Amino acid sequence: MKVVLAGAGAFGKKHLEGFRNIDGVECVSVVGRRLGPTKEIAEEYGIPHACTDLAEALAQPAVDAAILCTPTQMHAKQAIQCMDAGKHVQVEIPLADSLADAEAVLVKQEETGLVAMCGHTRRFNPSHQWVHNKIVAGELSIQQMDVQTYFFRRKNINATGEPRSWTDHLLWHHAAHTVDLFAYQTGERIVQVNGIEGPHHPELGIAMDMSIQIKTESGKICTLSLSFNNDGPLGTFFRYICDNGTYIARYDDLVDGHENAIDVSGVDVSMNGIELQDREFFAAIAKGREPNSSVAQVLDCYRVLHEVEQQFVG
Repeated sequence: MKVVLAGAGAFGKKHLEGFRNIDGVECVSVVGRRLGPTKEIAEEYGIPHACTDLAEALAQPAVDAAILCTPTQMHAKQAIQCMDAGKHVQVEIPLADSLADAEAVLVKQEETGLVAMCGHTRRFNPSHQWVHNKIVAGELSIQQMDVQTYFFRRKNINATGEPRSWTDHLLWHHAAHTVDLFAYQTGERIVQVNGIEGPHHPELGIAMDMSIQIKTESGKICTLSLSFNNDGPLGTFFRYICDNGTYIARYDDLVDGHENAIDVSGVDVSMNGIELQDREFFAAIAKGREPNSSVAQVLDCYRVLHEVEQQFVG
């Protein structure tokens, strides 16, 4: 299966690393903003073609699919471009930075019948899979999730400390992880949401601190705190408070409420959530089925984010 990767930045490289462990998958082109650094990435990973134009990459011989790790503001338009070119597409989280754009991607997927998936990685991390499996088996029921998403980004830089050409967003990117995961883990629709934001950064123009509360139809609740001002441990930390235990997930790792480590190495074929996400994408294409984290499945997350945004502007 031949795939194109657009956006070879910090996150794009994680996908390239994952490809190395997946049999039958070949990255045949990489797309970047600047040709020189993009060619360097192509050479490093043994990719035969590099360019700065997504259309050129999609036109390479026998391309089956594309993975988009480009700036958020480009996601919806490029996802539609890929499907218009007849290619399956996985777009990194977030699917879009507006509900209308997210809905447009779903319309195109339904029109073409192609596999369209969004990289809601938390569904695939072994830590969250372990909890999900317990819930499906009837061994756990979530009462509350308490989530902290903390970074120190008072300048426009990416995860590796390099300057960004675009601005990240607490609501339309980082909150999307938790909103979707909470609905996925509870198996319920979110029916109530409340959000507040702190002051906007004078140069970046975005809120640097945010708090969101959500509730499902049966009354399960989630409290999410987000910050780009946190000078301390960075990342997202999920506390599952359940009827039968408390569990804390830190990306692919899991501990109980007393910090005792839980072995999740046997949950899936890899301990790398990004690799597992990509495996699901390629398996769905090969089998002609809907993937976990399809555009259709995650759309409700963007409805909730839209409701929060309306509270900010209202």
